[in-house]
Amino acid sequence: MGSTARVLVAAIARGLRGEDCADLGQVGPMSRFVGTPDPVRRAVAVRSAGRVALTAGQAAEVDAARVAEWFVGQYPAGRYPGVLLGSPHGAAAHLAVALGVPWLPAGFEMVAHWPKGSVDRPRAALDHGAALAGRMLAGNPDLHLRQVHCPASRGALASATVALTARWLSLPQAYRRFLAQRLEPGAPVVVLRDARTWPVFEAAEGHSFQVGCPASGLDPVDFHPDSHTLRQVLRSAGGDGAQWEPPEISTPPEGAEHGVEAGFDSSVAGWAGREGHPLHQIVVPSPAALSAATADLYRRWLRAAGKTGNRLVVECGRLLDPWQVVRAGMVPYWCENATRRCVEQAEWWLAGSEPFTSVDVLPEPPGVRSPALAGLPQWLAVAGFGRRRRALDRTAARGYPVTSVPTRRATEVLRAQPYDLPTPPRIEVADALAALRAGSAAHGLLVR
Repeated sequence: MGSTARVLVAAIARGLRGEDCADLGQVGPMSRFVGTPDPVRRAVAVRSAGRVALTAGQAAEVDAARVAEWFVGQYPAGRYPGVLLGSPHGAAAHLAVALGVPWLPAGFEMVAHWPKGSVDRPRAALDHGAALAGRMLAGNPDLHLRQVHCPASRGALASATVALTARWLSLPQAYRRFLAQRLEPGAPVVVLRDARTWPVFEAAEGHSFQVGCPASGLDPVDFHPDSHTLRQVLRSAGGDGAQWEPPEISTPPEGAEHGVEAGFDSSVAGWAGREGHPLHQIVVPSPAALSAATADLYRRWLRAAGKTGNRLVVECGRLLDPWQVVRAGMVPYWCENATRRCVEQAEWWLAGSEPFTSVDVLPEPPGVRSPALAGLPQWLAVAGFGRRRRALDRTAARGYPVTSVPTRRATEVLRAQPYDLPTPPRIEVADALAALRAGSAAHGLLVR
């Protein structure tokens, strides 16, 4: 499974260099990294083609400091007028490229082998994950590991691997050097925080566990042993609901896996204050809020540059290409994934927006079946908002939802769009924050 942080950093770095994502390969479920090497694999010196999941021995060799160095090393030389840090979000990639700034993740994702695993045994997944977490944390005390057991979003993979999101407890040293050396004097520092919550089991110091996740398109109650939806999910993944016994959750819901650790947040604030950089925060209650706000910002930006701002591309998951969107003069709206919930939010935003002349839709097939997924008719309904052009990518739709499509498919589709050059001058960070703040009530964002 590809890391969302890795894909977004790679896409933004290319956008800042004026390049597209044509060399980004398959990064969906059951796939391998092609093109830019994966930072976690590099951190444990894994070189064999196709190996994505870590073994128990490799888990002990993970070096979070080298992962941070990989992230900052992707960005082109020069000084930047600002920086985004924090939670992964496709709209943040578009925002970063429009601002001409890098984005640095507050964490990264990993998967590790689970020999003889079972999709319907979350307690066994917790036990296996605890052993792996102990190995990783021994060499990386600056991390918190959130384990996610979610058969709805991962399907049968949840029986063969465990998923871990590593979150830094403070600003990594590589980030500190990058910010000190590469930011212009007084450049704003913006922290993006995913504010979604989920029931969490505190397994041990530095290791927490959650059953299900917001990206599944389901609610925590849907993972209760008595849930009919859970039984559907487990059957699709080859499991049996009779064995489903999640650990007891004794704490209130906490930030979900893509949240930002409080220590990371305060560390960024401390650094910015000492070095004289204004600090801002964008708190995102749902992915759709930032997607809608960024799309509206792009429309105003394009129109201020004399472009129509009437051509929309609806991206999904890893199917995105920030540079090609700018080159084509299009408005981007990003769906986190192909769940009904995400697609419905896109429909609601479109229904309340000024109409678009054309709408191109790129649904990323999740590679699994789930009752929470949007069907192709719902995606077609999104495309139907276009007044003249209504396009649903046939390659992505072929075999949906169980096939897998490479990231470069977005590039192939967007390259076919007419050029709208020259590209607009970058948005000033202060202007973008002011625009996001002005629209925060409509979109539910908190910008400060």
